[in-house]
Amino acid sequence: MQSSLKPTHAPQPGLDLIYRDASLIVVNKLAGLLAVPGRGADKQDCVASRVQAEFPDAMVVHRLDMATSGLLLFARGVEMQRLLSLMFRERAVQKRYVAVVAGRLKSPAGEIDLPLIADWPNRPRQKVDHESGKHSLTRYQVLAHDAVANNTRVGLEPVTGRTHQLRVHLAAIGHPILGDALYGGEVSSGTERLLLHASMLGFIHPFSAEPLSLASDPPF
Repeated sequence: MQSSLKPTHAPQPGLDLIYRDASLIVVNKLAGLLAVPGRGADKQDCVASRVQAEFPDAMVVHRLDMATSGLLLFARGVEMQRLLSLMFRERAVQKRYVAVVAGRLKSPAGEIDLPLIADWPNRPRQKVDHESGKHSLTRYQVLAHDAVANNTRVGLEPVTGRTHQLRVHLAAIGHPILGDALYGGEVSSGTERLLLHASMLGFIHPFSAEPLSLASDPPF
């Protein structure tokens, strides 16, 4: 079920509506925009507030880091939020990302299986911890190499959904995402933003029981 549905009136500034129906909404989040409100009056502008200004029944289902762009799903109403949240917990939602990482990944595909935990003295950083960390698994596939710039474009599938999982996993194997100052990714001209984009969401629609697959090309 691919959709070309668009709002019938002008959307809120910065609100890129990808899909909507009576049950759910998917938007394309801008990099640098909060997914939900933060602490303080200066952190109230976010994707959630912009969506709810258009659709008052919209409720948050999952989040993306402020620095990450791409597809973000909202439920319409409490019951749909419960159903969609359950699908995320049961890993019934396919998620794909695209990133550009430093260096040349040698293997064309693979898995990063490293347990993660909050690095409390250095919040909001997360870290690999083989004793106390939670199981965290990321699958990756090389999409392209840039020999001149010495970087690699990769497709990523977070099998688990830990905080900063993709960023920490790639940094841990020596290939931090470009633009990721928090985990050692090079920040230079052309990489002022984190080069990480949520490019695909796929799941069975809780109401219609039809497969829904939505895609968004990375802006980098």
